[in-house]
Amino acid sequence: MKKLLAASALAIVLACPSVAAAPDFPTPAPVAFLTDLSTGAILFSKDADRRMPPASMAKMMTVYVAFDLIKRGELKLDQQFEVAPETWKKWHGPAAGSTMFLSTGEKVSVENLLKGIVTLSGNDACVVLAEGISGTEEAFANLMNQRAAKLGLTNSHFGNSNGWPDNGVTYVTARDLAKLAAATIQDHPQLYKKFYSLPSFTWGKTLGAGADITQANRDPLLGRVAGADGLKTGHTEEAGYGFTGSAEQNGRRLVMVMAGLTSANQRIEESVKFMNWGFRAWQAKPIVAKGRKVETAEVQLGSSSTVGLVAPANLTATLPAGVAPDIQLRVVYDGPIKAPIKAGQHIADLIVMTPDMQPQKLPLVAESDVAEAGFFGRAWAGFKGLFGG
Repeated sequence: MKKLLAASALAIVLACPSVAAAPDFPTPAPVAFLTDLSTGAILFSKDADRRMPPASMAKMMTVYVAFDLIKRGELKLDQQFEVAPETWKKWHGPAAGSTMFLSTGEKVSVENLLKGIVTLSGNDACVVLAEGISGTEEAFANLMNQRAAKLGLTNSHFGNSNGWPDNGVTYVTARDLAKLAAATIQDHPQLYKKFYSLPSFTWGKTLGAGADITQANRDPLLGRVAGADGLKTGHTEEAGYGFTGSAEQNGRRLVMVMAGLTSANQRIEESVKFMNWGFRAWQAKPIVAKGRKVETAEVQLGSSSTVGLVAPANLTATLPAGVAPDIQLRVVYDGPIKAPIKAGQHIADLIVMTPDMQPQKLPLVAESDVAEAGFFGRAWAGFKGLFGG
């Protein structure tokens, strides 16, 4: 049963008399979404659940699958895959879109293929990695969809590894792209840091002179917004210009998605404005200090009938900057919570509600251990339940 409690002690402290509407952001982008990962707050949403072609933003799913396999020890960064002649032929030349400039028969490490995918947006690198992992790109796409389902990407489907147009088989939503970006950052922080913010990457040789080919990262935020460190651009004729990006400033990490823009320059301009707006128009509001007890929860069949709910860290909510909106707090948990319970175990959530915003959910943990009740304790609990005691 879902328990709902008013966090009365905190509500008295946080209640403010004024009500302020959430700030708005005017943008020509047909699709836009911005969320604060630090609090889970959605700062902006414009047609965020529209199914759309992702173009190269689909490559984030390919990279996530690879990161997951690396974390589990099933794929090594120094493992090498060979470029098959038929793969090279299909993804060679100007009609094949962005390329890493791989050569037929060349053996390339997983590490370099990932750099070619993230930094250079290489369509060829995606397919070589997919075939190396799963044997065929089709089998790898099945793996992408399995991982997507586990991540809760309920409105997305992947038909290939690089987002190349496939008559609508591959589609995503802005909300799902933001979830994928968040999962990449949170599930694989070291790999994210290693691969997603390289300013450029050198691979391949020019015809004739044989000079090294260096390509710049197309991320429009890198070098333009403080704390920017990923993720992925995308462009095809059907999708327009899109971008999923992230930046962190003063402990706040934002994830943005924009899609359907008309040019690369517009993508740069709008992405920079959008991310800067997210940091400037919104602020982190302290809610509960680390270790503070918020409420108590009922415990079933435990050595104690209740357990304290405390903040595992300094908890903040994201609110419009420069104003003090009315804040209401509620504690929710599935209860009574069955023992045993470990101190620090996440067993409840603090819901922060403000006008014109979706609720923000912050974790609460057990204040102390609660062991299972002994035989007589369980018998007494059963007796009380039988007679409504």
